[in-house]
Amino acid sequence: MLKVWGRNNSSNVQKVMWCIGELGLPHERVDAGRQFGIVNEPAYKAKNPNAKVPTVEDDGVVLWESNAICRHLARKHGRLMPRGEADQARVDMWMDWQQTELGQGVGPVFIGLVRTPAEQRDMAAIEKAKQSAIASMAILDAELGNHLFVVGNTFTVADIPIGIMVFRYKALIPESPAYANVERWYTSIQARPAFAQHVSAIPLN
Repeated sequence: MLKVWGRNNSSNVQKVMWCIGELGLPHERVDAGRQFGIVNEPAYKAKNPNAKVPTVEDDGVVLWESNAICRHLARKHGRLMPRGEADQARVDMWMDWQQTELGQGVGPVFIGLVRTPAEQRDMAAIEKAKQSAIASMAILDAELGNHLFVVGNTFTVADIPIGIMVFRYKALIPESPAYANVERWYTSIQARPAFAQHVSAIPLN
């Protein structure tokens, strides 16, 4: 059975769990990381030397890095991944963009406003990260003006990591400009049962 190590409030674990939910895969999830520990134990670090979550074991294959895990599951099970090579490359492109651009804005805002006590917050750094996230959202909005989902008119694995970030963005940056295409797309994302179960039902903490 597919086994996942990681706490359910981790954004990276949520990517994997949302993907598993979309695919309807039998699985076991083990709480790990932060208050649950485990990640620094030798047995865990033998699987994932980064001592982070998530880690998965799938039929003897051990993987870490959440976006890579999601792509693996999509390809293995023949769903959530476009058939064309060019669209598969676009999936890779947008999933990488989530990590290198959108996440680089949203992540520090989350850490600053959710994980850092008010008296210790660097508000200038948080504001800078907010502006970075807003600029990234404008890029996403422009792309979503061309089709229904991030890559074409069908929900793919690329929508998952970006959906995770937009969930946090909307909660933490209410002063954001209105992005009509993102709103239309996000409304459809919210209606997906796996998103509701593994993302929106879990408080940010």
